[in-house]
Amino acid sequence: MFYQVLKYVLLGPLLRLVFRPRIEGLEHVPEEGAAIIAGNHLSFADHFVMPAIVPRRVTFLAKAEYFTGPGLKGRLTAAFFRGVGQVPVDRSGGRASQAAIASGLSVLRKGRLLGIYPEGTRSHDGRLYKGRTGVASMAVQAGVPVVPCAMIGTFEAQPTGRRLPRIMRITIRFGAPLDFSRYAGMADERIALRAVTDEIMYAILTLSGQEYVDGYAVDAKAAAQARARGQSRRPDSPSS
Repeated sequence: MFYQVLKYVLLGPLLRLVFRPRIEGLEHVPEEGAAIIAGNHLSFADHFVMPAIVPRRVTFLAKAEYFTGPGLKGRLTAAFFRGVGQVPVDRSGGRASQAAIASGLSVLRKGRLLGIYPEGTRSHDGRLYKGRTGVASMAVQAGVPVVPCAMIGTFEAQPTGRRLPRIMRITIRFGAPLDFSRYAGMADERIALRAVTDEIMYAILTLSGQEYVDGYAVDAKAAAQARARGQSRRPDSPSS
């Protein structure tokens, strides 16, 4: 009930007013049955804008930090994310990654739409980064199609660190579903999962037109932060 109120009464109309989304290829999203919507991730707003325009409910795997914040604000944030149908996942790797995959498979086995960002985190510079293979593992194990999705303009509207979005028009573009049934039974083969993931990322790249980086977003973000810290600690150059 809370989800329906947010989508059709409160949040949905507000997002449409702020972003005036141009929607392309919505017919590619299945009207029924399980499927994965795999998209690029440029802004905090992505979590809400795309689900607001898809007729069916989209369940996202969201980072666990959204559900564990301290104090009243943390409890309200957790309640909000649960209310909009997001599932907390631990992104620390190892067993946590397997738990995230299990959570995604549970959503798909109920015949629902699962939303996922294969990059694993938001792009800090607007470029598209290498995808994690969890999306491939879920697609192959569940035997479901993957619908590529590109968010265009959300980075400019609300980049990392900006609390309130700019009022501007964005585009949400869906591509034709990708069928990976030829990889059935290969969910434990690393080469197969990388091939599936790369095909998904190429489809997103084609839709978004972003610059592609053959490296993980989390590593690039950490390197950028380290450079920024180094520059802030650098003493002023002596005057000549």
